[in-house]
Amino acid sequence: MSPVFFSVSPPSPSFPPQFHFKSFKHLSPLKTTLKRPLFSTTTRSSLHVDPLESDPPLPSYVRTFWKWLAEEGVVSSTCPVRPAYVPEGLWLVPRRLWINPDTVAASEIGYLCTDLKPWVAVSPFLIREKMRGNLPWWFYIDILPEQTDSTLYWSEEELAEIKGTLLLRMTREMKEHVESQYHKVKEEIISWHEQLFPSSITLNGAFSHLRGQLVMLPPVDLINHSASITREDNAEEINGPAGLFSWDLLFCLKSTMLVKEGEQVFIQYGLKKSNADLAFYYGFVEPNTNRDSYTLTFNISELDPFHREKLDIAAANDLGETAYLDIFMDRPLPPAILPYLWLVALQETDAFLLEPVYKKSIWKTLELPVSHVNEELVCKMVIDACESALSGYRTTVEQDEKLIQEGNLGYKLEIAVRVRVGEKRVKLNWIKLEYYHERRLKELGLVGEEGETYCQPKKDSIPTL
Repeated sequence: MSPVFFSVSPPSPSFPPQFHFKSFKHLSPLKTTLKRPLFSTTTRSSLHVDPLESDPPLPSYVRTFWKWLAEEGVVSSTCPVRPAYVPEGLWLVPRRLWINPDTVAASEIGYLCTDLKPWVAVSPFLIREKMRGNLPWWFYIDILPEQTDSTLYWSEEELAEIKGTLLLRMTREMKEHVESQYHKVKEEIISWHEQLFPSSITLNGAFSHLRGQLVMLPPVDLINHSASITREDNAEEINGPAGLFSWDLLFCLKSTMLVKEGEQVFIQYGLKKSNADLAFYYGFVEPNTNRDSYTLTFNISELDPFHREKLDIAAANDLGETAYLDIFMDRPLPPAILPYLWLVALQETDAFLLEPVYKKSIWKTLELPVSHVNEELVCKMVIDACESALSGYRTTVEQDEKLIQEGNLGYKLEIAVRVRVGEKRVKLNWIKLEYYHERRLKELGLVGEEGETYCQPKKDSIPTL
């Protein structure tokens, strides 16, 4: 295994769509030519050769960044070079180079960021360091792009293409959130234009799955995504040597696939992320239908006569008054979605289930339909929610599919079309579903095809429980 290399611009149209490439500053995120990989690989016998020797030469700021990494011990002649899985790590980034909320708290502006969310707190720190040009992070911050491909940077005309989508709502809410969160510090160190730069960078590149904490890591944040990677165990924290006579906590980046010399190393950005998530955080989508999703929002009404009882049951199962239920195409339903819907729809005829005697077993009971009336109400709730959401789009599924088939869509327009058509497919699929309760009764032979009800199962029926 050799040191990792990157591309410096997004792939050309002929490059497989399952790959996503990040860009560096001064390089347009919309270029369509696949340039030479940024960092070439070498064999152990040739490690004395400057790894930055390339034709054409790399930009000076990239060369400076790579040399800084070598000086800090992140890249060295001890990097593994044999073709193999690399459990021992591609890169080991010492804690002194991490940028996280602890880094911000220890800085000069830490007192200004105490009440900010972690990803928000890191953002003004990046701006401050960029303005001051201070070590040790200057070489890293200097190569970051001025903007990402995130929808945060789309124009109003471009955002109009995702009207009615969850992606548009996410984008609008994030912009509003950024403005409100930065109100405390913007007069001292940042302007509105500068606010979006670090916010999108922290969303785009930060590793946050380890210990559930946000952290930015040079150069790990620059590694690219591939849909062919189906594992997410690509990093861990270990204790190890971090310099001469020093020992520290290290962030270890690993390869989850066999890596041959000269090949680029990819990671998986998130198997559970939808296309809306990928577009929002990273500025790309995948053509796979299993990335199509929509988030349905349901709540326990304050006017519900059983509001308190239902709220207590929901809270006992890690849900609240409002539930956001992510529905994916071609994936099983989230375990909590049907019990929550059946709970919301409980009426007086089934209210006995809310009595204290059933408190311990109610959620288990709600894993199956409660009654025909309850099931009909749930279906009506879902259908009404889906139809209401479908009315907000500018185009139909057929129109979007035709656009995709014809091709020649611009980079951002293709993202918009794939996100909105994916959401529509998910909603239409839900509308087409039969009542679960009726299907189950039919399987048990208790309801006929025309809706007639039997007291006993039909003799020729075979339950499929």
